Amino acid sequence: MAGMSSVPARLPSKPAAAAVSVASNATLIVLKLIAGVVTGSVAIIAEAINSCIDLLGSIVTYFSVREADKPADPEHPYGHQKLENLAAGVEGMLILVGAGIVIYESVRRLIAGAEVQNLGVGIAILAVGTVVTIAVSAFLRRRARETASPALEGEAAHLRTDAIASVGVLIGLALVEFTGASWLDPVVALLVAVAIVVTGVRLLTSSGRVLVDQALPADDLEAIRQEINGFGPRGVAGFHALRGRRAGARALVDLHVQFRSGTSLEAAHEVAHDLQDAIRARLHGADVLIHLEPEGNVRPGTEVPARTARESD
Repeated sequence: MAGMSSVPARLPSKPAAAAVSVASNATLIVLKLIAGVVTGSVAIIAEAINSCIDLLGSIVTYFSVREADKPADPEHPYGHQKLENLAAGVEGMLILVGAGIVIYESVRRLIAGAEVQNLGVGIAILAVGTVVTIAVSAFLRRRARETASPALEGEAAHLRTDAIASVGVLIGLALVEFTGASWLDPVVALLVAVAIVVTGVRLLTSSGRVLVDQALPADDLEAIRQEINGFGPRGVAGFHALRGRRAGARALVDLHVQFRSGTSLEAAHEVAHDLQDAIRARLHGADVLIHLEPEGNVRPGTEVPARTARESD
């Protein structure tokens, strides 16, 4: 089975990209804690707590992408790619935990009341942290797309929600500074928590689909069918039992392919390998398993034309 194409050397590896997130989150925790203590703002303190959860999530992502790229071994014959999906699920749960903390503290402040002070300092520190978060999130999202990494995508989504939360907190602090209405601080924090919950649920749902082996998208399955039909002139008579799922960044495909009567085993084996390569190229390094069968096993409706449309013209 062919492995995924290697990432160009000039680009940082997935673990290196995850390490950037770990370092940035550790820095943000310090900045936000300082701002929270100086101002007494529940929104900033909640942001600092959220960054602590981010740090834990970044560490989970770092180890998951490092382990996911290891080759298959006797204990994990299908590889370790699903560790990335598991990490993305953990990220989703951590996002929801962070939202819960923000909601709890905001409601408590609304009921008990609290004053904020020195907001200028807090706004400046939080603004710097927001810029850093946006930059790191954009970097991770770009690397996630380049490597098809669900773990890095999950971490990028996590940081995007933090950036949204930080912008909301900045707006709230500015309103408090100009109006003197301290109750706006926890209200803004509550509104931000709603956005965080939406992102967490979306991330949990997407990672859960992969962990329960949901089928590949219809577009990917249709692309596979097109590739198979293109091999009709080379002796492919039909196919069935086409299945596809995803593990981490890799698609896993298996199917039964029937060959026309008179096709030698050697020729069928060669064509099957070429078909595997075609499907891999179409699905960016998919792991493809093909079971060879005789033409007599072709099922109605699964026939492959012996000539392509182009040849018939």
